[in-house]
Amino acid sequence: MELDMTKGNPTRHILKFMLPLLLGNLFQQFYNMVDSIVVGKYVGANALGAVGTCGSMNFLLFSLSMGLASGIGVVISQYYGGKRYEEIRFGIANSVYVLGVVSLVVSILGVLLARPILQMMQVPAETILPDATIYLQITSGGMLGVAFYNGVSSILRAIGDSRTPFIFLILSCFINIGLDLAFVILFHMGVMGVALATVIAQWISAITCILYAYWKSSYFHLKRSDWVYRGKIIASFFRLGIPIAMQSSMIAISCVALQRVVNSFGEVIMATFTITSRVEMIIQQPFSSLSMALTTYTGQNVGAGNKERVREGMKKATIMTLIFSVVMLVVMQVFGKSIAGIFVSNREVIALGGKTLGITSLFYFALGMIYAPRAIMNGYGDARFALVNGITEVACRIGLSWAFTSIPAIGYWGIWYTTCGTWVITAIACMWRYFYVIRKPGDQDKTL
Repeated sequence: MELDMTKGNPTRHILKFMLPLLLGNLFQQFYNMVDSIVVGKYVGANALGAVGTCGSMNFLLFSLSMGLASGIGVVISQYYGGKRYEEIRFGIANSVYVLGVVSLVVSILGVLLARPILQMMQVPAETILPDATIYLQITSGGMLGVAFYNGVSSILRAIGDSRTPFIFLILSCFINIGLDLAFVILFHMGVMGVALATVIAQWISAITCILYAYWKSSYFHLKRSDWVYRGKIIASFFRLGIPIAMQSSMIAISCVALQRVVNSFGEVIMATFTITSRVEMIIQQPFSSLSMALTTYTGQNVGAGNKERVREGMKKATIMTLIFSVVMLVVMQVFGKSIAGIFVSNREVIALGGKTLGITSLFYFALGMIYAPRAIMNGYGDARFALVNGITEVACRIGLSWAFTSIPAIGYWGIWYTTCGTWVITAIACMWRYFYVIRKPGDQDKTL
């Protein structure tokens, strides 16, 4: 179902578009949490640490194909907003070449380099490294499915359809949960079973989403002439996608660097950090969903030459971010320890997890104010900012983690102080860039 966001009530459009994205993202994080809960409860805290320590590396390896998918979505949304329908089909065909080649190369690298990278991250060799290596190799091997699901989803969102990706993501979630329980509890496959369940579910969601998109959308009915290599379109994908991918890659690198610091404090801190990271991923989903909605909203309106609606959309997004941040602050302050107890039975980890969730929840609004202006900039096609934004996060996570944890009185608490400080500084940088672009239109206003 297409949605033209260049006319009508902005708030209604954003909320209507955002709701399926939010539900889909929550389901996705739900099955990520199921991974953690199943591993933590039925395999052990060390296995949970193995899954958790791979999170930042998976993000790094996936970031290139995911960034390119985002760039493809921005280009298609501007084509759609500008009524350039023939170019949408050209873009879909050429996106297959881009996503296929890039994801295969990165997948091979991930499988080959998994163990050396984890060793570089100081993963404990005897207790965690073997399981972490298996998990990272299997999830890296399934990257092609992730790339094509994200690519098709990004294209569908660009033309206003956020419901179709949601439907097949839910299907994937239920399959993943069922396979998790079967592989780990029934077949005793441990971390390997969790990784295989995730990859199989990702491939199913990719294949079914592609088939359904072909059935429902005429843009996916490609002719032979649509498959001709078009350098200008592919250049647009890379011009927007590479900076977004580099931004994600640098954020992932900074997370890897922070994870290395976490690993140096031992298994208890690793398990606690895994819990807080999983909870924060849930908290980020409304912000992420709002961001994807804003990117499409902005891309369509920039393509239609309507910049005032972009400003109005940003105002509404800020209000939504504030409301959610306050609600989640109260939840974490009251129930933080109980939430940590969902993942593990270790009392020390539960107590520490409750305290760390109480600290980070104070800064949720800053986290949200990273996503909203970043989405506007991506929708504008402001490729330069994505790179600067990534550099900011890298500098903060590496610099602050070193500074805080080096102070004896702070110690491992500096891990979570680093997270909060990174959110605040990055939010300030994002808002500055937003006001700069809004007040001084220039190259960023040019459609693709």
